[in-house]
Amino acid sequence: MRKKYFGTDGIRGKVNLDKINGEMFFKFGLAAGTYFKNLKKNKQTAIISKDTRLSGYALEPALVSGLASAGMHVYTLGPMPTNGLAMLTKTMKANMGIMITASHNPYYENGLKLFGPDGLKLSDNIERKIEKLIDSNIERNLSKPETLGRVKRLEDGNEKYINIIRKNFPKNFSLKGMKIAIDCANGAGYKVGPLLLKSLGAKVYAMGTSPNGLNINQNCGSTFPKKIKNLSAKHKVDLGISLDGDADRIILCDEKGNIVDGDQIVATLAERWKRKKILKGGVVGTLMSNYGLEKFFKAKKIKFLRANVGDRYVKEIMQKNHFNLGGEQSGHIILGKFATTGDGMLVALEVLFSMRKGKKASDLFEKFKPTPQLLENITVKNKSIINSKKCKKAINNANKLIKGYGRMLVRKSGTESKIRIMAESNNRDLIIRCVNIVKRSIN
Repeated sequence: MRKKYFGTDGIRGKVNLDKINGEMFFKFGLAAGTYFKNLKKNKQTAIISKDTRLSGYALEPALVSGLASAGMHVYTLGPMPTNGLAMLTKTMKANMGIMITASHNPYYENGLKLFGPDGLKLSDNIERKIEKLIDSNIERNLSKPETLGRVKRLEDGNEKYINIIRKNFPKNFSLKGMKIAIDCANGAGYKVGPLLLKSLGAKVYAMGTSPNGLNINQNCGSTFPKKIKNLSAKHKVDLGISLDGDADRIILCDEKGNIVDGDQIVATLAERWKRKKILKGGVVGTLMSNYGLEKFFKAKKIKFLRANVGDRYVKEIMQKNHFNLGGEQSGHIILGKFATTGDGMLVALEVLFSMRKGKKASDLFEKFKPTPQLLENITVKNKSIINSKKCKKAINNANKLIKGYGRMLVRKSGTESKIRIMAESNNRDLIIRCVNIVKRSIN
């Protein structure tokens, strides 16, 4: 059954349109609070964090009001990375955690990512149950005056997050003598990113650390890797790190100026973990993972599975098959040994840990030659156009054309009003032709 509010990664949309407004956030809080309160009778606690969007200050009070009205005690943490929230949800033994963010999307969009008491993103089944509560009679879920929740601000969330991350590495782990550039996308990691690297002794060159509520992801961050490339070259650093708006994605830049995407990072970590006998089972990628990555794992005798796009689906397949590594080309990478969701800074530290004996970043990456891939993101008014006869026929024709030479993937974005068209083949002219066939049926 198709979900009404939730997409591939929580709830997302344009602010003050449709579902992203104060009224709906009150309903989201009331519904989520009601659902999770009923699972744990002896304690009703929710923790909330957010990125740096101006709209967060309008939406957070409404969400808090909904949760408190359901009888949940609420702790607000302010801006911090999504996985920091997930980690604290678990360590604080809260019923739930909510991140107010639209990830890599522009400032005029916002949304929610919900986590259960185990620090995991919610399953489709739980999201559907919460959706039913959203649309139910509000009065039925309101708490009595004497059982309303209390609200408290916690100022040390980022410090707690840093302490949790550092415990995953030896006490003597140091970045002293290393020069690192970091682009924090004017987002949730703008404080904690540079602070964490400096706490380990690195010389840090930072950008994207001056959020004004409107500049999150604006010509910076993981979707604009040229910025970290330029910053890295300017200061001749050992490694460049680029985060997205909620710091759960990472794109890297080596000391030679080469951009390293999520597929190459996953390949590097998987090979190292296998050598160190840390890798369990295999690796989970997505339908968007490059075919070159799949061939690399086959050559290395590492089992590789594909999940639907979205780190939540990657994690589900990881859990089902008892794997401890998975990730997306976009930079969502889940280190199952340490975390329950993507974490840009945690991945950065894992890479830096492997460089600690003087190894250069360029020696770590470029594990495989990517199969040429063309991705077109088509903005549409209604994503259901993908189900039209004209579009279906075009997709069928393109698939017939590329069969035996590569692959096609046409899907609705789960977070934006876009249709994503991807073709992959060593024949560049062929992938351009196939993408255009589908593109013409949409425009």
